[in-house]
This record gives sequence, C-alpha cells and structure tokens, in this order.
Amino acid sequence: MISIHEKTLQDLEFSTVLEQVSEHCVTHLGHLKTLDIAPLKNKEQLLKELQVTNEYLSSFYNDNRIPNHGFDTISKELQLLKIENTFLEPHSLKKIVSISLTCNEIVKFLKKFEIYYPGLKAFSSQIEITKALIESIDAVIDRFNDVKDNASPLLNAIRQNINKLKGKINSSFTSALNIYHNLEYLDDIRESVVDNKRVLAVKAMHRRKVKGAIMGGSKTGSIVYIEPETTLLHTRELNNLEYEESEEIVRILKQLTNFLRDYLPLIENYQLFLTEMDVISAKARYARSIDGILPEITEEKNVYLRDAYHPLLYLNNLKKKQKTYPQTIELDQESRIIVISGPNAGGKSITLKTVGLLQLMFQSGLLIPVHERSKVSVFDRILTDIGDNQSIENQLSTYSYRLKQMNFFLKKCNKNTLFLIDEFGTGSDPELGGALAETFLEEFYARNAFGIITTHYANLKILASEKPEMINANMMFNERTLEPMYRLALGQPGSSFTFEVAQKNGIPYGLINRAKKKIERSKVRFDATIAKLQKERSRLEKTSESLKINEKKKQTEADKLEGINEKIQKKLESYQELYDDNQRLIYLGQKVNDIAESFFENNRKKELMGELFKLVQIENSKRKKVTAKEKKITKEKVTQVKKEAEKKVDVIREKKKKAKEKAIVVEKPKPILKVGYRVRMQDGRSVGSIDRIEKNKATVNYGLFTTIVSMDLLELVEAVTLKK
Repeated sequence: MISIHEKTLQDLEFSTVLEQVSEHCVTHLGHLKTLDIAPLKNKEQLLKELQVTNEYLSSFYNDNRIPNHGFDTISKELQLLKIENTFLEPHSLKKIVSISLTCNEIVKFLKKFEIYYPGLKAFSSQIEITKALIESIDAVIDRFNDVKDNASPLLNAIRQNINKLKGKINSSFTSALNIYHNLEYLDDIRESVVDNKRVLAVKAMHRRKVKGAIMGGSKTGSIVYIEPETTLLHTRELNNLEYEESEEIVRILKQLTNFLRDYLPLIENYQLFLTEMDVISAKARYARSIDGILPEITEEKNVYLRDAYHPLLYLNNLKKKQKTYPQTIELDQESRIIVISGPNAGGKSITLKTVGLLQLMFQSGLLIPVHERSKVSVFDRILTDIGDNQSIENQLSTYSYRLKQMNFFLKKCNKNTLFLIDEFGTGSDPELGGALAETFLEEFYARNAFGIITTHYANLKILASEKPEMINANMMFNERTLEPMYRLALGQPGSSFTFEVAQKNGIPYGLINRAKKKIERSKVRFDATIAKLQKERSRLEKTSESLKINEKKKQTEADKLEGINEKIQKKLESYQELYDDNQRLIYLGQKVNDIAESFFENNRKKELMGELFKLVQIENSKRKKVTAKEKKITKEKVTQVKKEAEKKVDVIREKKKKAKEKAIVVEKPKPILKVGYRVRMQDGRSVGSIDRIEKNKATVNYGLFTTIVSMDLLELVEAVTLKK
C-alpha cells in the first residue's frame, strides 16, 4: 500500500504547488478540494486521475473544447433539503436549475466525444441526465426569480383580484387628487409615496379639511402626507389579498421543495461532479502553465526524467524573465542510488528536490514538466531528509534529528522506497559522521532501495564507485570562470572546488596555501584528480554537443533534400500523366483527321462512318469505367498541373524575352543586291528573284506575283550571275 509521510510533503514544498494549482479553479469548492490533494494510495485510481487530467489538457489544443463547468455553490440548499417542512426560495431553486443544465450539457458532450475523452466519459457516466428537475422548477419560477401566476389556479385568481383592486385604488386616488387639487389644498408636488402607497401632499394648513389617514410629513412640516379615505377600504382589502398571495406562494414552494427532496442524492452528485471537474480543469491548466505532460509509466522501477524542471523555480524564473536549467536523471536497476557531489550553490539540492517533487506530483495525479520520452514508476514510500531540521520544541539538534530520521528510514526502507537525503552525514565530526553515513548508505543499498543523496564526503563518493548498482554524479562547473553550469553529469564524482571558489571570492592566496598544507596530501591529490576529471568531462561535453549540432544540421539538410526529391518525383509523375493524356488526345485527333481526309476521296463512306462510330464507342466505353469522383479528381489534377506548367512557361518566356532585349545585336555586313539575285523579306520565308532596281526600290518576282520592296527590307539568299 502506498503511504507518503507528511514530512515528505513539507520538505518538498508540495503545499505551494497545490496553492498554485488552486489559483486555476473557478469555484470555491474546487479551490478547497484542490488544496486537499494528496498522493493517491491506490494505483488504479492514480492512473484514472492522470488519464482524465491528460484528456482535459488535450482539449485546449483541439476543436472540441469541454463546456464551462462553473456553478454557484448549493451547499446551503442541500442542507435545507435535508430538513423537513422547509422550503427553498426562488433564487435557490434557480441555482439548482443552473447546476442541472451545466451537468447535463457536460455529460452529453462527453458522451458525444467519447473517442477523444474516454476517461472523462467513464467518470461522467455516474451522473444521471434528467429534465424533471429543470421542468418542475421552470414551471413555477420565471426568469426574474418570481413565482409564476399560473403556478396554481388559486394564485392566479388572487393575483387577478389584486390587479383589479389596484385599479380601483388608483381610480379612487386620482379622483381625490383632482378634487383637492381644485380646492388648492395640495402642495405643488401634489402626491408622493409612503410605505409603497400613493399619498396626497397636503399643505399643513389644510390637513383637517382632507379626510383620510395621515402617513407622515415633510422635514420642514409644511407638507402632510395623507392617504385619502376613499382608498383606505380598498387598501385594507389589498393587504388581505397580498397576505393570501404570500401564503399560497409558500405552499407552492413547499410543494416544489418536497418534490425535489426525492432527487437529493442526484443534486448532491451534481455538485460533487462539477467540483471534481473544476479540480481536473485546474490541474490541466496548471500543467499547461508549466508545460506538464503525462510521461510513460513503467511497471518495473525505472525513473528517467529527461529535461525535468522544478515547477516552482520554473514559474518564479518565468516571472523574473530568467532562465531555468532543466536536469536529466535516471534511476533504474543498474543505478538504483545516485551520489551527487560538487561545489555549493551548484544546484545539487535543487536537483534532488526536482526529482522528489515531480515524483510526488505524479503520484498525486498531476502532470509533470519533463520531456515526452521520460519514464516514471510508482513508489510505495518516498522518504526525505532535506534542510536544517532543528527541533527547538523537542530540544533536538540538527544531527540528533537526522539520526532519528535515519532510524525511521531503516524501519521503512525496502525495494519499493525512494529516499532523498540532502548533505548526507553533515552535522557531526566529518570522519565519524562520514563513516556512519557510509554505513547507512550500505544498508539502504542492501535493501534494494532507490535513492539520491548529495554530499561532499569522499568516502561516499568512493563507495558509489565500488558498488555496481550505485553511481556517482556531479554538478558541472566552468573551470575558467568557476561559475556553476547547473547541469548534472552522471558517471563521475564532483570536486567541491573549495580552494578555487575561495580564491575567486578574494581570499588571499597565502591563506589558501596554508590551508592546503594543513590537510593530508592524499586528500588534496584525490580532490585535484576529481577536479581534473570534471574539467576533462566538461571539455568532452562541449565536443559532444558540437558533434551533435553538426549531426543535426546534416540530418536537417538530408531531410530537406529528400523532401525536395519527393516533390520533384511527384511533379514528374503529374507531368507524365498530363503528357500521356495529351498524347492520347493527339492520337484520337490524328485518327479522326485521317478518316476526314479519306471521306471525300473514298467511295467507301459507310465503312469510314462505321470506323468513326467504332472509335467513338471505344473511347466512350473507356470513359464510362471511370467514376464521377475519379473524373473530378483527374480534372482537378490536370488543371493544377497545367497551371503550374503555364506559370513556368511564362517565366521561361519572360527570361528569354529579357535576354533577347539585353543581347547585343551584331550587324551583318549589308550585301550589295543585284538584278537576278534570289532574295527574301527579313524574317520571311518566300524566296523571289530581283527583276530590276530603281534607286532604293527593287522589283521582286515571286512567280505568281511581283512586288516592289525597299532594298533595306531584303536579305540575300543566293547570288546568281546572269548569263549574257
């Protein structure tokens, strides 16, 4: 059974993630429910939660957006429905109508688009679609939240009597108003309204002359408001009718509320369903904000987080417009435990927290910000020891607290456990603390647990290099600038760069040298070797990155050429089809032309007509075999190819035209034309001979006719000498 300790949630700041998720809720109940999200204890339920969240996320990127799920909370209405002899007010009834309509719309939508949202469809199948609630309430309450006149025959009759009585009251009041106005007993304003009743604005000096009930007066005392005696009797009757009306309304509302009590479980399910939809929507919207996805879930323990981001750091840096560095890390059977080392402020702790927080989010049904080729597994326990855990209340030091944590780890640790320990072994004497930490790590290893620790202790780095299923890792460091690169490199331990960082921060070189002499030479040599290896790895990383970029460029070029080749091949095929089609038409044209030429010269006209008819029948039978759809496709294809060909021909013609215009015409030496020379017009085809020449004009004989042409327009074909 999956069980995640509350301390783990605190260490990894899981509550902060939930607060960010809850900001995407649109209802109060959804907001509260989101804050209560916790790692799921059942794997089957976890997979369902992940599926529906992933489906909702996909709705943001397709044309089938899930309908709005917002609603007004009906918790108070549900409480009243549980109490007998109570009734719901019209506005409360309308809230139930609204929530019913929303549920019905979403359930129908998910049923219609089940192929896109199978998980959400299965989740919504528990909700019954009914119009009974909506119809029963709409039959009684109008769109202004008032009880309708036809809600009952008695209410209809009472309201008709009220309207008639109000008419009588208005008529009586108008009559009294006119009488007293003519007597000049009224003030300039003539009338006013007091307690929702029309009253006469009588001058104070005439108040005894007006019969009726005094309802009040002006602040100055110059006006007395009087309800005329003629309307008093009708007003009392109106009060009685309005009381009867209110009693009938209460009776109708009680009757309707009693009807709704039979649907109480369904109405409760409506609110629960929409609350859950709000939570799912909030998780999907949060996933979109952090580029979260659902990675591959493996049965065997294999965690491969590629380009993983810490969501809190990512969103915080996004606001500040700062870069967040992703990490790639893998835990599997061959490397169950990773020992991360390297300088402080290099990103060791944030890498540890990233793995832990993403694992918590995944096991709570949240999508995580990783590359799509990442893999995750479910762990029964996630144990953490992160940060300064002094307990003033229990009078425990940091180290004492950490020892208690290690004892707890030893009790719970097994092959289904993921443990995360930051600065393992600190808080005590380095040698003694390091030895104890090494022993704990050996025990975790022996129990086949999975885990990540960060440390500066050399003995833990050596242990990781000796154990086959344990691996060292280091945070990359720029050896020139001594600045952290915030990238994790698996396979080698990291140097703490203690003296280098001290030198960068301005500590005198002499003091650093003295410090070096105070420690064992082997320790310095060991740390220097690690630093050298780390620098070498950094260089190899750069070379590898450069090779990858070049390889990517080559692949892009190859893909581009392949694409161009494919396009050329398709165009050649299209042109070949067009050529074949044109050749067929030319063949048909030639056949028809041959028959036409033979028709008038041949006596076998019937035979030629039969041959023509046969040719038409063959062509027609070929065309009948082609469907209308195929004809349309072929026609469109031919039209498109023709257009493309025409465009290219136009371009070629334009190029030739421009080239011709630019070309320098080399003038040929003008030959001397004489009588008898065979000539033709420039750019002409017909050849004639010169009969005579007069001035700049030549008479050219073409056989059937002669013409006089300017000598400048003629060109020599053949010089013929006349025989004398």
